[in-house]
Amino acid sequence: MTHPTGPRLALPEGFLMGASTSAHQVEGNNVGSDWWAVENRPGSFVAERSGDAADSFHRWPEDMDLLSELGFNAYRFSIEWARIEPERGHVSRAAVAHYRAMVRGALDRGLTPVVTLHHFTSPKWFSALGGWASPEAPALFAGYAEVAAEILAAGVRHVATINEPNMIALMHTMIRRLGSGREAEGAEGGEEAGAVAFDAGTVEPDADVTRSLIRAHRAAYDVLKAADPGLQVGWTVANQVYQPEPGAAEAARAHAHPREDVFLEAAREDDWIGVQAYTLHRIGPDGPLPVEPGVETTLTGWEFYPEALGLAIRHTVAVVGPHVPVLVTENGIATDDDERRIAYTTGALASLAAALRDGIDVRGYLHWSALDNYEWGSYRPTFGLIAVDPRTFARTPKPSARWLGALARAAHIPDGQPPVGVPADVRSAG
Repeated sequence: MTHPTGPRLALPEGFLMGASTSAHQVEGNNVGSDWWAVENRPGSFVAERSGDAADSFHRWPEDMDLLSELGFNAYRFSIEWARIEPERGHVSRAAVAHYRAMVRGALDRGLTPVVTLHHFTSPKWFSALGGWASPEAPALFAGYAEVAAEILAAGVRHVATINEPNMIALMHTMIRRLGSGREAEGAEGGEEAGAVAFDAGTVEPDADVTRSLIRAHRAAYDVLKAADPGLQVGWTVANQVYQPEPGAAEAARAHAHPREDVFLEAAREDDWIGVQAYTLHRIGPDGPLPVEPGVETTLTGWEFYPEALGLAIRHTVAVVGPHVPVLVTENGIATDDDERRIAYTTGALASLAAALRDGIDVRGYLHWSALDNYEWGSYRPTFGLIAVDPRTFARTPKPSARWLGALARAAHIPDGQPPVGVPADVRSAG
């Protein structure tokens, strides 16, 4: 039985449709990073090590081949500071050449590269200085951005300085709460490690780290624009989609500002802003509320709520302003039921289509994630469009990959809320 396609919206010319990864989560053996150190420390709070991950450090050509063959026109990936500057002041020319080859490889396959400079992991030496809490952090990050500009010069137009700085500031507080002993040492750069189980109601972002991240972003922005004025520079924010219960509007605003809005406000001078949305958080007069009993949740325990994407886009534009274009740099679902992935993404794209129809300047949609990968302590939450065998590293596109790739090739997305199912021609694919 085939599934009716439902109404579709034609995408604007040049719209980016693709998928995202991050270096530590897919490359493997990132031994110079702070998170590798934490994962491999005896008694670590990290349940599962990253190890070889998806071995994308060596298999990136295969990953890009698949994305291109599936029909996508963009790929967001990150470059790893710990590989590029393994010791302070020492630049690995081999690492620079490796990431330049990735940029050229993407372009050769018709994939627009969207490159992130920092996706949660930092060099061990940076964390030993205090990481983002160090007074030196903005200048050190700007120095790294200067080296990264050599990689971007291979043909990158879109670059994100820091991924989800609001999660970094929150996790800095969480790690500090774990204790002042060895367990918390060196964990600074991997702030997202606990984000899968993150309880937004118990943590206040570190204000000093927030200021440091904003200064680092602005310093890197200036360095990158000086190197190439044509670069489109921004950063990405984890959109929590805070929804107030009756009588809780003021509580929601107060909760949102230090956890999200201050980072959006910092993007008002940027060339674009990255929206990263997965679910929503309901806020009562006394703070966040748990997911209601009986509500469908994902493998991360988040509420199944695809409409969060449209709400996140609209909130971002309301804070940043309509003059800054939006890129959806992450959106997806942790599930082992690929039909639910298609259902979720159909709803998310429909909410994006509604934003486009309302005149909001959205330039792209990059699904999280291209591959099943290391989700900061566990391989269990499977977000990928492409499955990866943990022993052979064989890649197998899921039906959702073929479905979403076909939409990308046709340059159309669902418009409205059609009945959701899996077309017969992709049910047995991959």
